[in-house]
Amino acid sequence: MLQNKYNQENASIQIVNTAISGQTTDNALLKIDTWLATHQPTHVLIELGGNDGIRGFPISLIKKHLMDLVTQSQKSGAKVALMQIEIPPNLGPRYTGMFKKNYQQVVDKTGAYLMPYFMTKIAIDKRLMLDDNLHPNAKAQPMIKDFMHKEISLWLSTSSQ
Repeated sequence: MLQNKYNQENASIQIVNTAISGQTTDNALLKIDTWLATHQPTHVLIELGGNDGIRGFPISLIKKHLMDLVTQSQKSGAKVALMQIEIPPNLGPRYTGMFKKNYQQVVDKTGAYLMPYFMTKIAIDKRLMLDDNLHPNAKAQPMIKDFMHKEISLWLSTSSQ
């Protein structure tokens, strides 16, 4: 849907989605070099960590993996955005708070762009969620497309300066 929107605008943007359902940051680290070499992107958006967080992975490990993903992407010459991820509060406020702070800390150390979480407004509306209460349903997809279009366009306009 997002690629179609850029195509309708005649934007010279090609989106390559390398997401794999259930993927964790350590899984992505095993593949990042191949993805970067294959696609040679000018920009990389990293939207990872949620699966790590809901499984209770150590915060320090998630942070290390995110740092490595960002720096490897930057070393390939790509400009990098890291999407803020939020997780359900079932692991407690301490873990959830530390998890959320990770993203700002990675951005502060790497100079990557911090993109807001695309699910913030969707996750609170049960009509837009699958029965697992973790994933958006088909009704949410146009909202995600519009959110991502706005946020990616903003990122691209700031990264070209």
